Amino acid sequence: MVTVTSLTTTDATRARMSRQRSKDTGVEVALRRVLHGMGLRYRVHRRPLKGVRREADVVFGPAKVAVYVDGCFWHGCPVHATWPKRNAEFWKTKIEGNRTRDADTDRRMAEAGWLVVRVWEHEDAAVAAARVRDAVIARRTAG
Repeated sequence: MVTVTSLTTTDATRARMSRQRSKDTGVEVALRRVLHGMGLRYRVHRRPLKGVRREADVVFGPAKVAVYVDGCFWHGCPVHATWPKRNAEFWKTKIEGNRTRDADTDRRMAEAGWLVVRVWEHEDAAVAAARVRDAVIARRTAG
C-alpha cells in the first residue's frame, strides 16, 4: 500500500521518524527521576479516564494529577516548533490534530476532576518537576 506521505517524504526522514520513541523518552525518564528523588510516587503510562484512549506519561492517582510530556515538534511548541517544507500540508494537519486532541484531553480531564500538567520536552527536568510537585501537593492538601 502506498500512502501519500511515502510519495513526498524522503527515506531518511521516514527512517528517522520511525525511530522516535513514544514512551520512556529521555525527557520523561529525567522528569520521573527528579520526581522520584523528591519522594513522589506515581504510575507511568496510564489512562486516567476509563473509556478515553489517551495515556498520560505520569499519573498521580489519588491527587488526580496527570502529566503529559509533549515533544516540541509533535505538539507544535510555540518556542521550538518547526514546520517541515516537505509534505507541509500533511505535517500541518498532523501537528494541528495533535494540538486539538491535547486540548480535548485537557477539557475531558478537567470535567472529570483531574488536573493536567503539560511539560515541553525543552523544559529543564528539575523546573518541570517542581511545577508538578507543587500541583500534586496543592491537590493533596485541598482534598
